[in-house]
Amino acid sequence: MPYVRPDVQNLLGMMAAQPGPPLSALTPQEGRAMMSGMTQMLERPRGEIAASDLTIPGDIKARLYTPANAEAAGPVLVYFHGGGWVIGDLDTHDPLCAEIARLLAMRVLSVDYRMAPEAAFPAAIDDCMAATRWAASSPAELGGAVTGVIPAGDSAGGNLAAAVTNALHGHLPVPILAQWLIYPVTDMTAAGGSMAEFADGYVLTADAMAWFIGLYMAGSEDQMHSPAASPLFAGTLAGLPPTLVNTCGLDPLRDQGRAYAARLIDHGVRVSYHEAAGQIHGCFTMRQAIPSAHDDLLACAADLKLLLQGT
Repeated sequence: MPYVRPDVQNLLGMMAAQPGPPLSALTPQEGRAMMSGMTQMLERPRGEIAASDLTIPGDIKARLYTPANAEAAGPVLVYFHGGGWVIGDLDTHDPLCAEIARLLAMRVLSVDYRMAPEAAFPAAIDDCMAATRWAASSPAELGGAVTGVIPAGDSAGGNLAAAVTNALHGHLPVPILAQWLIYPVTDMTAAGGSMAEFADGYVLTADAMAWFIGLYMAGSEDQMHSPAASPLFAGTLAGLPPTLVNTCGLDPLRDQGRAYAARLIDHGVRVSYHEAAGQIHGCFTMRQAIPSAHDDLLACAADLKLLLQGT
């Protein structure tokens, strides 16, 4: 049996005792309501921070977090939420983005990109690239000059952050200083390994991943191996900025996060890799129910700071 942290085991036991329908049996709207409800039960409160909602050109909704000790002119972390490109929103990731802003003493721009099935691949990537370009242009709405950007995201958002970094590195008015990929999707075709080992019983299931990918890639199944969909298959990753990759030991996506980190290293990219043993996918938005996940977040923020010091 794999190692499971005590607080993770407690949550898994509670969920097993009160089972609901699998995500793959729900409509996207029901899935969104389920994730919203789970976040309210499992995540910490946001806490005090200056936050404002805004609209990026192209009618892209976003939320800006500005901690009191952020530099007036400095970098901005552009965050893309998880949820399989189908569920999740600014509110489900509100406490996490606020905490990241506080930990890094940095502005964080959380992006509410279009989601499937209403807007399938590559709409989400288009929105995330537009938001990153906008942030890099130092718009007045961000309250001060932007000296660099850091694409970041969890799960599907990690997939989008990797795709944005691959596409825009070297093509913005300011540098991409680093990227932060939190239990990311990097291979749409992944099977076997951790995808099979943790296919069921650890919150994110293999069936749920198939449901997400089916909705997101509908009509674009021939693009599953493209770098925009599966960053692991990019022809080269050489020259990319320093990268922080986080994985969880009990995650179906673990192996593709490991593989992406290894490929970055093979291509000469400076990588900081953090795997949370005994931890499950989505833990950074379950920190009330899984207190140890907050410790992992603290460690990852410290890792990112060290990466940025070397840029």
